[in-house]
Amino acid sequence: MKIGFVLPCYNEFENIFILINQIKKIFDRHLIIVIDDSSTNEIKHKIVKYKNVKYFKRKKKSGRGSAVICGMRKILKEKNINYVVEMDTDLSSHPKELPKNIKFFKKEKLDLLIMSRYLKGSKIINWPLRRRAFSFLSNKLAYFLLRVKVSDYTMGYRIYSKNAVKHVVDNCGKIGSGFIVLSEILAELNYANFKIKDTKTTFINREKGSSTVNIKLIYESLVGIFKIYLNINSKKS
Repeated sequence: MKIGFVLPCYNEFENIFILINQIKKIFDRHLIIVIDDSSTNEIKHKIVKYKNVKYFKRKKKSGRGSAVICGMRKILKEKNINYVVEMDTDLSSHPKELPKNIKFFKKEKLDLLIMSRYLKGSKIINWPLRRRAFSFLSNKLAYFLLRVKVSDYTMGYRIYSKNAVKHVVDNCGKIGSGFIVLSEILAELNYANFKIKDTKTTFINREKGSSTVNIKLIYESLVGIFKIYLNINSKKS
């Protein structure tokens, strides 16, 4: 079994190599795709020494969502990838959860498994109250409008089937290019009757580097939820 990883990256030089080493300790058979929108070439110069890592540097910051779809498009060209994992590179999640979750993914014959911060048994560590409140309310709004039966629409730690990845590449990225793509992917896969579930996780607020979330992204995400709602309903009518 070979696992494909899509790692969107923006100025995460302090964190990304820690994550790559964590993945390599857990998985012998893997391929890591790094899509880097960083403002410097620090990562590019160091990453060349790593095996089973394919690195792509984009000319400018083009959004986390578009980076994930770009990485998925690259990974579809690779052979013998059984499952695709999407992860943030800020060390908010740990790949040690994956062996157990991949077993669950296989057993349930899923197309998408979301590691949810809001299930019973999940933990959120050192996240500022303001960010936690915004995330919680955004997820409540997304559930109210989109009605996908999961508890976390905005978590970027996910496992996909190869068929789900193909569908995402062909159908997503039309609403926006940032974090809103996470909710768009969820709504599109649900509409197309892919099998989706969530499971508990531990989320740890970053210790190094700075978050890219700002007022503009928050506004775009809120507007984007309504755009997704209108887009899905237009397909139903």
